Amino acid sequence: RKEPVKHADETGWRSDGDNGYAWLFCSPNTSIFRFEDNRSSRVRQIILGRRRLPGVLVTDRYGVYNKSPCSLQYCYAHLLRLVEDTGIQFADNQEVQCFVAMFAPLLAQAMHLRGQDISDTAYYRRAKTLRAKIKRVINAGSQHAGIKAVQEIFKENKHRLYHWVSNRAVPADNNRAERELRPTVIARKVSFGSQSKQGALNRSILMTIIHTAKKRLPDDTLQEWLKKSLDAIAADPCVDLYSLLPPSKA
Repeated sequence: RKEPVKHADETGWRSDGDNGYAWLFCSPNTSIFRFEDNRSSRVRQIILGRRRLPGVLVTDRYGVYNKSPCSLQYCYAHLLRLVEDTGIQFADNQEVQCFVAMFAPLLAQAMHLRGQDISDTAYYRRAKTLRAKIKRVINAGSQHAGIKAVQEIFKENKHRLYHWVSNRAVPADNNRAERELRPTVIARKVSFGSQSKQGALNRSILMTIIHTAKKRLPDDTLQEWLKKSLDAIAADPCVDLYSLLPPSKA
């Protein structure tokens, strides 16, 4: 909860034949998985709580996240797909095509800027220039409903769209969460989900522990750590489980 940059995402997951969702909340140090039968705000409240938190949560525009107790950064990859889909939907409209040709590259540049090998000074200078260009396109007049719909998203959510400009640690995309969810998507295709509610709970616990440990430990020490942890639990079933987790990296 105290991480300066957090990510959240979810994907479909069946448990005991019923539709549900695999939730992921993650940071560079921690991954928390929840396999639940719903996509409601209850899961978000369990993980993030209700008290105001520091930092920024990077998400898509799913409404459940909007009431998170911290600042939000909307994922530009989702917005870019929306812009491209608008171009496909109105392929014969010249105004829409000009809008997409102008706006889509700006969103792509914003996502790629953080990974460039440039100084912080150069980053923030380019980020401010990109934001100014994005705002000019958003504030430009238009008569087309498809363009207006995209523009309204940016106008109404400007407090959730530009944290990457003032803080280089905040990405303009949610690639971290999407990458971490990819193995779950593959597992869903292979296993068709969990065979029981208890199986979903077990998967939540095991994936949280293993993914978090892999972030905090070198690969060649992971197996040794797991063995020592299991030995400690066997020796004392009442041991504080949190104390067995590898320490978080600074």
